[in-house]
Amino acid sequence: MEVMRSQKKASSALTSSNGVSTLNLYRSAPTLEVRLEDFERFAVDRLLVLRGISDGLARGKKPDEMEKLVADLLKAHMRHPQASEVNNKDIISHFVLRLVYCRSEELRKWFLSMESTLFRYRFRSVNSDVHLSLMTELGIPYKVVSQKEFEDLRDQLNLVARSANQPLPTPNGLYKVSFEEVPELVATRKVFIQKGYAYVALNQVVSFVVPHFRSHLSKALVLTNRKWTSMIREQEKDRLTPIVEALATSYLGPDYSQDKEVGEISLKDIDQVARTSFPLCMQHLFNTLRDDHHLKHGGRMQLGLFLKGVGLKLDDALAFWKAEFSQKVGAERFDKEYAYSIRHNYGKEGKRTDYTPYSCQKIILSTPGVGDHHGCPYRHFSEENLRAALGKMGVSSRALEDVIEKARNRHYQLACTLTFEALHASSCDAGINHPNQYFSDSQKFLKEKNMSTV
Repeated sequence: MEVMRSQKKASSALTSSNGVSTLNLYRSAPTLEVRLEDFERFAVDRLLVLRGISDGLARGKKPDEMEKLVADLLKAHMRHPQASEVNNKDIISHFVLRLVYCRSEELRKWFLSMESTLFRYRFRSVNSDVHLSLMTELGIPYKVVSQKEFEDLRDQLNLVARSANQPLPTPNGLYKVSFEEVPELVATRKVFIQKGYAYVALNQVVSFVVPHFRSHLSKALVLTNRKWTSMIREQEKDRLTPIVEALATSYLGPDYSQDKEVGEISLKDIDQVARTSFPLCMQHLFNTLRDDHHLKHGGRMQLGLFLKGVGLKLDDALAFWKAEFSQKVGAERFDKEYAYSIRHNYGKEGKRTDYTPYSCQKIILSTPGVGDHHGCPYRHFSEENLRAALGKMGVSSRALEDVIEKARNRHYQLACTLTFEALHASSCDAGINHPNQYFSDSQKFLKEKNMSTV
């Protein structure tokens, strides 16, 4: 795949009537040229799909809910103005993200899980002819059950189907494969087995196709990582490498450099809004600063840019930080060593860059050291400390257990979302993806609540 401009079709594949490519196996990289802007844009669109799937799974959505979610995500993000380019977009975006997520075990594991889930629901949406074609391409040995064999086994097949609460099998669309191909069905007793063969109904085929897809992709990710580290990263250090390395941690929503919908906050209100509308990560930094009158660089950056985003003006920010730090280091030292970095964050020093607040993704992936207080509490706190912090915020004991469970299972943003919902008695279907989003949504909720009680 040469990154220039797209001229050729990547390969033949199925495209649905609504203009969304339905299924690819991604067996080999496409031999086509890709414009640099498409390289990144297609990857971002696919990443929105995968992150949407991740959020749906973390929320415990049922299979039928996930099926609708996947279809909606594909329609929202994987379309293309030119119908002939829909399949190219699907393939290009997959292989770009394969580069992005091959670079560590943690990244590979997440990508493998999300792509397999996406494939599973896409596979379920296509017809039996496509199923057979894909099984042949994947090299899965199967046999179509004849009418006579079906009649001979009808009673046993119906018995298994009823016990597993499955639809009764029909002679059209019944296959037999080695029982070793369907361990999931065997373990749950959802399939009839005879003489080493499992008799699989059409609606169960996905159970042995997805593991083959997953196995191929898992091996491909390892090989891609070897190519990336040995050759591609260095060869593309001035062009593709910065894009690839940024995509895994990229935040895809508003930058919250200044939330115009919320407006400004003043120093006299800051303690109140910290209690009611700061997410846990920012409450922790804010309270630590109030108690210790100091934060290390990572904490100053995380809290300082957040405060800038919620509407704290530069003059007030300087006064706020000086009032705290001067109690520890003195006013003169603050002016010499710390004031510059605050003005720099507001774009008034150095290159005069207008820096934006940190997203959840950036905060979660940070690595706080000894004495640091920045980072994501749902990831970086011990369970005991997290329980205490949530209790101090006012999270009820029942909701607290749900939050702890999500954090324990590494669904950190969902844990924060559940915290928001528990404290505001309101759902947050979009999920929390940014500390400033948490603040903005909280302020809107509280204002609407106050207006309704007037």
